Amino acid sequence: MKRVVLHLTLVVGLSAVGMGSGRAEEAAPAMDPAMEAAMAKMEELGGPGEGHKALEPFTGTWTYTLRWWMAPDAAPQEMTGTAINSLIFGGRFLKQEIAGAAMAEGQLPFEGLGVTGYDNMRKEYQSVWFDNMSTGMMRGTGTFDAAAKTMTEQGDFSCPMTGETHRKFRAVWKVVDDSRSTYESYMSTPEGQEFKAMEIHYTRAANL
Repeated sequence: MKRVVLHLTLVVGLSAVGMGSGRAEEAAPAMDPAMEAAMAKMEELGGPGEGHKALEPFTGTWTYTLRWWMAPDAAPQEMTGTAINSLIFGGRFLKQEIAGAAMAEGQLPFEGLGVTGYDNMRKEYQSVWFDNMSTGMMRGTGTFDAAAKTMTEQGDFSCPMTGETHRKFRAVWKVVDDSRSTYESYMSTPEGQEFKAMEIHYTRAANL
């Protein structure tokens, strides 16, 4: 008998809640037209669009070979590792998680994290990069050439090796094909001579 009473009480209670909810919905005022237009505009500018599609070819798991130069006439140093690139926040940003061997004897294995996105309002690509070799963040802005499948950006960063707090760079990230991409960054000597400072060859890792 108690179970029957409890069941009836629960049914009546839920019905009352449903009726109250319905009345509340009916009584809710319509959104102001200006606010509705502002919300629609925010959704348009805040959501992923055509500019974000350029990030899709860079997604996946990759192996890479990296070479870098400290000066135009310096011998290149080399490192290998893996990169896991994924789209986050509904396709708004590309996240890069990089792991590699230590750059020098006695150092920890290399770790880095990068985020690249397209700002619908500024009509530009924006990137930030940080790793376990520095306490600063590398920031850049750029454009994407759809015909050449190439993203070009420029920016600056704090360089512990040279002591510069605003060391400028120019970078080119290119889609070669579905399984390969390349990244090159260029810097300048104190005299203003630009040289290739880094070159990375990515190969899609099918079995990782």
